[in-house]
Amino acid sequence: QVQLQESGPGLVRPSQTLSLRCTVSGESIGSQYHYWSWIRQPPGKDLEWMGSIHWSGSTYDNPSFKSRTSISVDMSKNQFTLTLRSVTPKDTAVYYCARSTRKIVTIKISDDVWGQGTQVTVSA
Repeated sequence: QVQLQESGPGLVRPSQTLSLRCTVSGESIGSQYHYWSWIRQPPGKDLEWMGSIHWSGSTYDNPSFKSRTSISVDMSKNQFTLTLRSVTPKDTAVYYCARSTRKIVTIKISDDVWGQGTQVTVSA
């Protein structure tokens, strides 16, 4: 059974760069039919899609992040990585990775596979 697990720092200082990894087990990320997304949920707010990547390297980014977001894939480790630059306290959220046939993921549906999420706090 495919599983996704997020990992990375739980605390980041303002203006620094956040890097999170999503490790996929039970299935190769080298699939023509799947996209691999990062989604976050700030406290008390809705899910916010950040971007996605296909194994070929094609990426799709939410322009609301104003180019602060970068997503990359490492086939050898079966991982994909989120990089978020110039973080502020507004970036405090639970961050999720997900597998979907959709490029843009804003709502959980049964056909998608999500990690359990990781809490990231931006604070001095």
